[in-house]
Amino acid sequence: MVGAGVFSAFAPAAAAAGTGLLVGMLLAAIVAYANATSSAQLAAQHPTSGGTYVYGREHLGPWWGYVAGWGFVVGKTASCAAMALVLAAYAAPPGWERPVAVAAVALLTAVGYRGVTRTARLARAIVAVALLAIATAVAASLAGTAPAWSGVLDPDGAHGGWYGVLQSAGLLFFAFAGYARVATLGEEVRDPRRTIPRAVLVSLGVVVVLYAVVAAVLLAVLGPDRLAASAAPLADAVAAGSWAWAGAVVSVGAVAASAGALLALLAGVSRTGLAMARTGDLPGWFAAVHPVHRVPHRAELAVGAVVVVLVLTTDLRGAIGFSSFGVLVYYLVANLSALRQTAPHRLYPRALQVLGALGCVVLVVTLPLASVAAGAAVLAVGVALRALRVRS
Repeated sequence: MVGAGVFSAFAPAAAAAGTGLLVGMLLAAIVAYANATSSAQLAAQHPTSGGTYVYGREHLGPWWGYVAGWGFVVGKTASCAAMALVLAAYAAPPGWERPVAVAAVALLTAVGYRGVTRTARLARAIVAVALLAIATAVAASLAGTAPAWSGVLDPDGAHGGWYGVLQSAGLLFFAFAGYARVATLGEEVRDPRRTIPRAVLVSLGVVVVLYAVVAAVLLAVLGPDRLAASAAPLADAVAAGSWAWAGAVVSVGAVAASAGALLALLAGVSRTGLAMARTGDLPGWFAAVHPVHRVPHRAELAVGAVVVVLVLTTDLRGAIGFSSFGVLVYYLVANLSALRQTAPHRLYPRALQVLGALGCVVLVVTLPLASVAAGAAVLAVGVALRALRVRS
């Protein structure tokens, strides 16, 4: 979760909601929590690669599983491109952003190719650096400034009404959507029934607190209008303080966080591709598992190649909205699948699954119109392709 979202998603969310940003973040966190409980409950019953693609097939039928898998693969591939672009924006000299982003994708694809143990170790090191950098950046933003805390929840600074607040929640969901990634690694962890639910919920709780602090500081230091116009909100907030050296810390944090999230995304998308190939929803060529590293190496390489193409052809803001659309569709199927689980496998009340499903629908339809149109079009293409394959 701690990836490019914390360095980029607060600006478009502030443009949608103004000082309603924190309310939008709270709504995104509530939907994320409901989704997380569904994912954890399903992962405990089905400790296998594929996540909601597998859950949808098992509890709702092949078409539902396919919609979830397609939404995840398409949305998260866009997220990979967003992570790489943010990394390059902080690490590359002017004019070299896209080549650096391509190099980052190639390097991290190679790391994932070596196996999940090495991937997990590197991810832990990267997220430690990112959290330290974010904490330093928050402190630097407050040093030597007079934060306007009264404006953090100022009703006069909110705009767009509830539609704007809900749109900000949908955009901020991009920054949360990583909590169930561990569910896609069910075949590769020890004691999945105990480990996966705990990892999902603990990590979500930590990140909600972190994001609330960051959002409040950004609103207090920059104000809603300046935040909405910022291309690098944390860097601008640090520049407003008196710790000039902390700007470099923000750059290090952005690079580390984006790389860590990109590493996890590449692993999750490739494993969903593996599961879809095993059932015939993607070509069987992608179902191969490396005899030494025990990873879906062909799927890993294919995902990396597609992300490189997107890095060379897309921009960051469009990727965020498009990614949120695909991921919210994915979690809608997860909540509906969890509703169908029987009593022996139920860990949480059904009300949470109902809340999660309704939340996903509301956030999807209130995303920016361009994101909704593009997401719906790509989803329709995926459905049409499967319909042709089933008929043939």
